[in-house]
Amino acid sequence: MAEEGQVIGVHSVEQWKEHLEKGNESKKLIVVDFTASWCGPCRFIAPILAEIAKKMTQVTFLKVDVDELKSVSEEWGIEAMPTFLFLKEGKLVDKVVGAKKEELQLTINKHTTTTAAA
Repeated sequence: MAEEGQVIGVHSVEQWKEHLEKGNESKKLIVVDFTASWCGPCRFIAPILAEIAKKMTQVTFLKVDVDELKSVSEEWGIEAMPTFLFLKEGKLVDKVVGAKKEELQLTINKHTTTTAAA
């Protein structure tokens, strides 16, 4: 199992379901990076996401390769890479499409501050 503060690679539908269930139980925000090995912007944003993950240990960060887990990407309607989905208790609460560092950070902050206030 991956440590806190890391982006966890999800390589099977079983792992995906497991992480979603864990997120539901813990009520943690889950940020999913839908990526592809051939995608330039994905490679650009990956180290930035890893940095954010180190600082935001109260958030679960997952990485899904769209070619590896086609069924998951299709289920969530992923059409462009990278797409970041923000899930809370199994529900989609937000989405950032593209390698937009500031927007990604702001969206994470938005959903983590609401958790702390709740």
